[in-house]
Amino acid sequence: MLLFALIALTVVGLLTFWLHRRLVVAPGWATRWRYAVSLTVVALTALAVVAIAGGLRWGTADDTRVTAAVALTWLVVALYLAIGLAAAQLVAVVVWLVTPEERRRPVLRGFNRAVAAVVTVGALGTSAYGVVEATDPVVTRTTHRSAELPASFDGTTVALVTDLHAGVVHGQDFVRTIVERVNAARPDLVILSGDVVDAPFERHRAEIAPLADLEATLGVFAVTGNHEIYTGSTAEWVAEWERLGITVLSNSAQVVTRGAESITVAGVHDREGTGAFAPDPQRALAGTDDAFTLYVAHQPVMAEVSTDRGVDLQLSGHTHGGQVWPFELLVPLQQPMVEGFAVIDDVPVITSRGAGTWGPPVRVAASPEIPLITLRRG
Repeated sequence: MLLFALIALTVVGLLTFWLHRRLVVAPGWATRWRYAVSLTVVALTALAVVAIAGGLRWGTADDTRVTAAVALTWLVVALYLAIGLAAAQLVAVVVWLVTPEERRRPVLRGFNRAVAAVVTVGALGTSAYGVVEATDPVVTRTTHRSAELPASFDGTTVALVTDLHAGVVHGQDFVRTIVERVNAARPDLVILSGDVVDAPFERHRAEIAPLADLEATLGVFAVTGNHEIYTGSTAEWVAEWERLGITVLSNSAQVVTRGAESITVAGVHDREGTGAFAPDPQRALAGTDDAFTLYVAHQPVMAEVSTDRGVDLQLSGHTHGGQVWPFELLVPLQQPMVEGFAVIDDVPVITSRGAGTWGPPVRVAASPEIPLITLRRG
């Protein structure tokens, strides 16, 4: 984690320096504008780093929520500024080559000023779109067929709720919206596949209180994600889920019955867990070979260690579908799939883009979702 933090801070520092050079120095703005833009870039970047590190702790969580959201959204703005300015640099090389030497300086300055204005508008507009997009997780419907599904479970619906990241940015109101949309879909089963929370327990416990209102005739089940592990209060969060009426699958399985028939819902801790929260797929799936088994694992890559263990369908999240373009291009470096349905080492997997966001409350080309999966026999 320390190495990751150092790398991240280095990248953010270099990005800030780059933006200063391209937005302030290259266009040659008047001195007063240079200071204003430079101070804004540095202040927003510093505030974003503090927010990610959990340093916004004055008052209550509600008191710091807007500040955290603005600061973290700046990281997306900065990303698109950097992409736009880097692309413009390639054009600037052509401008430099085709412009007579005696006119290069004024032409490039004018070019840089125009680029700074256009790219800034584009970055702000794209980020604003992403903020609005992230506020509206929709129920997406899909069907999964299996010959192993008992007849009495034909037509059973499963709501897959993942990656809420309740905490610094997403509070009770957001969680309540998710609960209302899930309940309106009237699922038979609700699965919380990890990263429900993203903050220390004592300060943010109240954020997930609406989860107690989830309604499902066959039960509400949950597993931990990597961010439950990162909070440093995993045990407290798991106990709170149980208190709210959620069955936590701690490397374990539960039999769900309908009439004389049954299916198994099994779940494993996240692969980042250690000690009592270390993942143990063998234990979670022990004795499930003879029953249709829904397997809940936060990260889709867990399918690679679940082959030949009787898994009929794995439900996962974690990837966010990339969350902000172009990060979906990087997800395959860590995971075998980005979103949707795939068969991984003979294990069918449905991976949700997730309902919430990590860090910036922004989604670009990866809209939030709550998959509603209809199980069909055949």
